[in-house]
Amino acid sequence: MAGLTEAQALGLQAVLAERRAATEWSWSFPVLLRDRCWLRLDRIPLRQLQTVLPPDAREEAPELMHYRRLLADGVNPLVAQQLCWHDFGMEDCQRALHDYWQSQECHHHGWTASRYRELVGAYRERFVRGVMSVPMLVLARTGSCESHQLHWISDSSS
Repeated sequence: MAGLTEAQALGLQAVLAERRAATEWSWSFPVLLRDRCWLRLDRIPLRQLQTVLPPDAREEAPELMHYRRLLADGVNPLVAQQLCWHDFGMEDCQRALHDYWQSQECHHHGWTASRYRELVGAYRERFVRGVMSVPMLVLARTGSCESHQLHWISDSSS
């Protein structure tokens, strides 16, 4: 893979060989994190991904989900807001909305709870289908509004 040092390329081959040998799905399967700025390629177990790279779940706040469901059911937006205030309290609804708008800033680099779940689901699906690959997240540069990029690294010898 372009941009990797010789040591990183050898480490990647070891990760792929280990993954190829697996016979059961495991939360210990590797996830690669590539930091281009520091020329680092780190390996972590899947179970630690949400700790090392916490996903932003503010878009999925219960108050906002309830409001969206009401709108989808055809409820007038003003009535939906009042129902949410009744069910959750005005302060909590305003906090959820404020937090949501803050989350739209680029500090989490597009790494949301939804993207995390998609990665886990795709990893498991690939394993079940017998597709030998490992996810690598190429981390966005600090201070940029880029999103983290997900790449699937395949083993050419499988």
